[in-house]
Amino acid sequence: MGRNNRAILTTGNVKSVLIKQTIPMIFGMLGLIIFNLVDTYYVGKLGTNQLAALTFTFPVVLIVNSLAQGLGMGASSVISRAIGEGDHHKVQRLATDSLSLSIILVIIFVFIGLSTIEPVFQLLGVSADIMPYVKEYMRIWYIGVVFVVVPMVGNNAIRALGDTKTPGTVMMISATINVILDPLLIFGVGPFPKLGVAGAAIATVISRTVTFGVALYILVIREKIVIIESVKLKEVMDSWKKILYIGLPNALTKMINPIAMGIITNLIASHGIQAVAGYGVATRIERFALLLVGALSTIMAPFIGQNYGAGRMDRVELSISISKKFSLLSSGIMFLILAIFAKPLAGLFSHDDSVIKVIVMYLWIVPIGYGVQGILLISTSVLNALNKPIHASILTLMQMFVIYIPLALIGSYLFGIIGVFGALVVSYLFSATISHYVVKRVLGDKITLDV
Repeated sequence: MGRNNRAILTTGNVKSVLIKQTIPMIFGMLGLIIFNLVDTYYVGKLGTNQLAALTFTFPVVLIVNSLAQGLGMGASSVISRAIGEGDHHKVQRLATDSLSLSIILVIIFVFIGLSTIEPVFQLLGVSADIMPYVKEYMRIWYIGVVFVVVPMVGNNAIRALGDTKTPGTVMMISATINVILDPLLIFGVGPFPKLGVAGAAIATVISRTVTFGVALYILVIREKIVIIESVKLKEVMDSWKKILYIGLPNALTKMINPIAMGIITNLIASHGIQAVAGYGVATRIERFALLLVGALSTIMAPFIGQNYGAGRMDRVELSISISKKFSLLSSGIMFLILAIFAKPLAGLFSHDDSVIKVIVMYLWIVPIGYGVQGILLISTSVLNALNKPIHASILTLMQMFVIYIPLALIGSYLFGIIGVFGALVVSYLFSATISHYVVKRVLGDKITLDV
């Protein structure tokens, strides 16, 4: 029964396969975005300080998520290639060891996180009147982080099998639970206590336990690719090395964004707490705007991995070409939509005119670069799948720390917040252009080696 859910991605029309894989992934990512938007919406009702506190937590939450996504990408890459090679035992070993590795790293991260909340957020520019709200949220979130990390790694293993429907469905259910619990726990509706910012954190942890349970059920019971058996430490270490070879650079790559985001948040804080609140709302709306391209870039890893493992480089090249064209087209449409509806969208999350002004400014400027941002996302996903994680890391590092942050500092000094937002667009344009030629070069090398 379980294996009928798997998809062999090495046959069939490339465009049709990509569409079929992307659609369920959209719903999964929509679930993640709903999490953030709903939290932002309800916490915004508590006040500007609480909304700013949630914005300050976002970079740290993203760092942990990046670790999970990096391990997940490592698992997805090596498992999908093993599937392409037709080695079932190797698939089982890699899936099992990816979960054990994630649990060990979670334990370490939670211990560090709980003991460093105040100094870390002081570095991010959190003031004394906002720090209590940050502590409320993060203490609960850290305790429940195992329910965040393990499902992320597990769902990537499931996607490596070609099954994007199950993770997508589960994330939507989980998001629905969060939508129901948020107002009950934040505002104290009926018999529920009024917990404020802490209520948002509790709702998130409870809803994530659903994805945790289902991911384990799928991998252990349905697919039987996570197995409990006596195994030599050398085998486990070998699996961990393969996963971390892709996963660690990819995790560091993904961590670059929230670390840079923390620096940018600190920079924006110099323009006032309303600017921070507005920036936090705008970046959450942005995740919804980038939904289609984000979903496509995620499924590119298993698609490229299976076809690369099977030696189908023709399908690899065609899929990249289709994906980049789609990114430019869909992002152009999204830019027009946000330009028209920026003001009413901003009004949903805040009634503070200063906050609304920042949200609108962001949504009028940054979406200009969404198309090339999509190309960068697709390129890094492709490079990871082609076993070139260092290339992907360098591209992201360059975009954030070599181009964006220096330009943002200059832009902030010369033009204020507009300069910070404009710098992001410029960084995407340059980085996407470079990533296009890097992927082209790597593909040329791979094809030459195959010949």
